[in-house]
Amino acid sequence: PPFYLNKELAVCYVLAILNRGDSYGTELIQLLETEYPTYRLSDTVLYSALKFLEEENIISGYWKKVEGRGRPRRMYQIQEDAVQRAKELSQLWN
Repeated sequence: PPFYLNKELAVCYVLAILNRGDSYGTELIQLLETEYPTYRLSDTVLYSALKFLEEENIISGYWKKVEGRGRPRRMYQIQEDAVQRAKELSQLWN
């Protein structure tokens, strides 16, 4: 059976992915299932982790219109002044 990430693990996972570049919610879930087939991440836990990271000023979100898609996507990126903290937390995932 798959292992569902809790919020704490999801925070570390999200930061590990965002260290590679900006991403959005659905992509974060898809990458997890592709790169770690035994793990799963629910929408609820993911968006709770993203909200926590935004409140802690580690990440910020912005809207981006994606070619061929109807509505814009909410993209997330690591804030410049939080890069070191994000790298430390993402090491817990790795």
